[in-house]
Order: sequence, then structure tokens, then C-alpha cells
Amino acid sequence: MISAAAMEILAILLCLLAGIMVFLRSYTTWRDRGPATIIVTDPAVAHRALIVNADDFSNRPVAIFPVFIARLRDGERNDNMTTVKYGPRWRALRCNLAAGILHPSRLASVAPLQQEAAKTLVDGLSSRCEEAAVRIRGPVTTAAFALSARLCFGDAVDANLRRAMGQVTRDSMVLIGELGPRFDGSMMSKLVNGRGLNRISALLDRQAELYRPQIAEARRQSQSSHPRLCGGVVPPYVDSLVALRVPDDDGDDDTTNGDGRRALRETEVVGLLFEFLGAGTGSVVACVEWTLAHLVDQPDVQSKLRREIIKAEGSGKSLRSMPYLNAVVLESLRMHPPVPFTLRGAQGEGAKAVGVSADDLRVFFNLGHIGRDKKTWTDPDEYRPERFLPLGEAEHVGPTPGQKEIRMMPFGAGHRHCPGVGMGMMLIKCFLAALVREFEWAPSAQGRSGGIDMTELDGFLKMMKTPLSASVTRRR
Repeated sequence: MISAAAMEILAILLCLLAGIMVFLRSYTTWRDRGPATIIVTDPAVAHRALIVNADDFSNRPVAIFPVFIARLRDGERNDNMTTVKYGPRWRALRCNLAAGILHPSRLASVAPLQQEAAKTLVDGLSSRCEEAAVRIRGPVTTAAFALSARLCFGDAVDANLRRAMGQVTRDSMVLIGELGPRFDGSMMSKLVNGRGLNRISALLDRQAELYRPQIAEARRQSQSSHPRLCGGVVPPYVDSLVALRVPDDDGDDDTTNGDGRRALRETEVVGLLFEFLGAGTGSVVACVEWTLAHLVDQPDVQSKLRREIIKAEGSGKSLRSMPYLNAVVLESLRMHPPVPFTLRGAQGEGAKAVGVSADDLRVFFNLGHIGRDKKTWTDPDEYRPERFLPLGEAEHVGPTPGQKEIRMMPFGAGHRHCPGVGMGMMLIKCFLAALVREFEWAPSAQGRSGGIDMTELDGFLKMMKTPLSASVTRRR
């Protein structure tokens, strides 16, 4: 005979089971009504969507993780350029960045700051040449982030604050990389990833804590008749954000100046600063590490590149006058684009550009597969920089696609391609030129038997699963 206690426990279990079934049925109904999802790996389809039908593929779906986070804070949308809807506010944010610190006319001015960062990187590695194996990711990350922080906040950021900012930026990028692919915006996803969401919320609070004094200083400096300049050449990014006025899509008259435009909220400025620091550092680090891995794996390519660098610098030529260096970087970007994929949303007629008829569609463009398409490239899995030299199969291919075709798109394509391509390419070349000129790169003792592990790890960035560990010898 079943006891009263056992009957009570059984009743509780049955109630829990019924609740779970109701929840799963509701979740299934929501999921079935949710957006369809496809993955694009064909360069021709990517061109038709992102270039020919660019206006239809200019927004990120609201269900993805970064957009969800942008909606989460303070009950207000706190968008950065990655998450903001395509329209007047997006154009204001992008124009502020592209016409300011990232404008092509600024590249020559910023070059001395990049060379200073490269020298710091070389000096740091010189003291480690006696080590049997040197992991390059850490030193490159430190050097790249120091430059990004300087361009972002000015020259006054001390080393301790920079380290704290770097740590919270890296932690945030790792967590976004872990949560992003499995987050679809559903209630189930929010419950399953609740712990991760709490962690990212704490990291956002920590970012605000670190950036708030810098934002306040930028506001104070905005009243001065003498604007700040990083290294005496360019104004800090935070200063431009404090001065910026964006269209008030929400119609909040209390925050506008009477013409329908308003200042950015502090939480919006925090998000834009994080975006600048993360993107400005991560892409550079990923490309430099992948390139050095291939140079270690192919000593003949390393030697050919070094000869070009020494000859060019001996005759006073700039990085722009080194075609083989450019080809080496482009080949790394083709095989290992810094970001694994780009995501777009499409509605109605726009979805037909990718061969699907759907009212609401999420499209993943797999950048790695597009850069290794067998119909587009000869031996796509081979690292062969010569393909980007004159008379090569990709002589006219660059880091961003043209209007006629897409063969690779490591920095995206269409309206929302990365605005920092020019600055990023220059810093990557600056770092590589210094590292190859000053050091010999070879497999470490423990890595000689098995070679370099080229396994990719897709997260927020496409990184080496096994960080590069190499023998580094200072050249005399």
C-alpha cells in the first residue's frame, strides 16, 4: 500500500512533468513560428545577397545574441554599429567613425603610433628569445590592445588601467563567442544560458565602471578650446562619441536639442567603445598569429618575405610598396578570416536572393568556406601567397569585395562591411614586417615532430585551436 508521503511526492512529480510538457509545447510553437535559418557557402550566392540586393540584407536578426544584449540594458536599446538597425542612426555612427579616426587620410598620421607599438612588441619578444618555445598570441594581443586603447581614450591611460580594460574585453569576447552560436533568442535559450547571461551582464557592468571616468574626462575636454590628440596626430574616439548627435528614432524630446537629434547615452558610448577595442584588437591578433604559423610551416615563404622587407626598408619604401607582404596577409585572410561568419536577416522578397521563400529569414554567410570555394580557387587549402601577385589568379582581389564578384570577404561585404579594414591591414603589415625583419621563426622543440597544428577554433573570432608556440631567434 502506497503511503501518503509517497502519494504526495508522486503528485508533485506529475505536476512538474505536466509543466515541462506545456513549456516544451509552447517552445516548439514559438520555434516553428520563428525565422528560418540557412547557411551560405557559395560566393555567387553571397554576391547576389550582399552586393546586388544589399538593401535587403542590411540588418542583423533581433534573435542573435549581440542584439539581445543591446536590448537588455536599462530597458533601452543600447546599440553599437554591429547591432543597430540600418538607417539614419547607423549612418550617423558609421560616418562618425569612418570620417574620423578610421578615414584613409588618417592612415599616414597613425603610422608612427603603429610603428611605436611594433617596436614595443619587438622589444618584449627580444627578452624571450632564450626560451625553448614562445607563445606569440599574448604579446601581440598586449601590443595591439595598447594601441587600440590609445586611439580610443588618448595618451593618458596608464598601464594598470589598460591591463584591466584588456582583460574585461578578452573575457567578454570569449563569452560572446561561447554563447553566440547557441543563442536563438527563445525562452528556452535564455533559461539554458542563464548563467552565461549573468556573466556577460557582470562584464558589461565592469566595462562601464572602467570606461565611465574616461567618458567624463572626454566631456570635460569637450569644453576646452584645445582638443586632445593621440600622439599629437588624431583625436581619441571617445571624444567624437561625446560630441556626436544621432537621430532620435524613439522621439524622446527630453534628450534632443530641438532638431530631432540627441546625445548618446552613457551605456551606448560604453558599447561602442567595447566594439572598437574588441574589433580593433581581435582581428589583428588572429591574422598575425595565423600568418606566423604559416611562415613557420613554410620557411621559404618566410625567407622570401624577409628579403622583400629588408630591401624595401633599405630603400626607404613604405609598407604599401611591399607586394609580397600584401599577398602573404591576403592569403592568411582568405584561409582564416578573422570572424568565422557574418549574419544577416532578410524579409519577404529579399529572401529570394538566397533561393528561399520565407517571410523571415536568418542567413549565416560562412566566410571560411567562401574563401576556400573550390570553384573559385585553385588548391584552396594550400597556403600560396603568389596567387595574389601580378599574373596570379587573384591579382585584383583585395580584403573587401568589389561590385562584380565575391571571392573572399574576410571583413564582410555590402553596406555593413567592417569600416576598419584600412587601419587593420596597415597594423597587421606593420607588426609582421617588424617580426619577420627582427626574428627567425621556427617550430619549437616540442612541435618539430608533428608540425604546426592548423586546426581552427570558431568563436567570436577564428583562432588557432592550439596557440602558436615557436622558437624565436633574434637576427643580428
